[in-house]
Amino acid sequence: MLNGLLLELNGSYFQLDTVIISGGVIHLIDTKNYSDDYFWENGKLYFLSTKKECKNPVEQLNRGLLLFKQLLHSLKLNYLVEAFAIFIHPEFTLYQAPTDLPIIHPTQVKRFIDELDKTKSVLNDGHKKLAQALISLNQPKNPFEKLPEYKYEQLRKGIFSKCCETQLFVVNLNRFLCLKCGESEKIEDAIIRNVNEYKFLFPDRKITTSSIQEWCQTGLSKRTITRVLKKHFTAFGNTSNTFYK
Repeated sequence: MLNGLLLELNGSYFQLDTVIISGGVIHLIDTKNYSDDYFWENGKLYFLSTKKECKNPVEQLNRGLLLFKQLLHSLKLNYLVEAFAIFIHPEFTLYQAPTDLPIIHPTQVKRFIDELDKTKSVLNDGHKKLAQALISLNQPKNPFEKLPEYKYEQLRKGIFSKCCETQLFVVNLNRFLCLKCGESEKIEDAIIRNVNEYKFLFPDRKITTSSIQEWCQTGLSKRTITRVLKKHFTAFGNTSNTFYK
């Protein structure tokens, strides 16, 4: 099992969340944490509440599958390859989904993992060659991804929609709402998403209740933010200088 691969083929870069190498088939897994209600129509994905189109994970999956097969051919390896987008959030629902879509719904994840676990698999030298090749070809950084210089003080604070990047507002005790595209998100999920962004952008800054409250700029109480941080992270320090990892 190989995680977080960035591969390049003939100048085209593609990312693979997880590659599972087994005796019978190579599984390409793309994990998605979408929440809320969506529907599928004419090969496109839409928000159910607003009818607006959103990024289609199946297109990304199919592109990765095509390039991975071409990579296998260049390595003179011939294996059956299957690709799946796995939606892990328990509150994700997709209406009108064709049964032949290469996706695993939240209610199917356990069954999918159980099937993998009970499938007998014997790896040979070809599988080891493939694993070694993928590790050696993994790119530490996408050369086309150029991040601008930035400082904490320069960045706009707040929690923004994943769809249209408009700032979200609290509509009740449990959810945020985007007034532009209609996307809604559980408060806890939104806080965790923004903590992860904060960690990525500022790895040297400590995660504290005050720092996340300032970063999110939502008017949420320190008590709410502390509750979420304690649930998903480990607390260090004493009461006056607690931080989380």
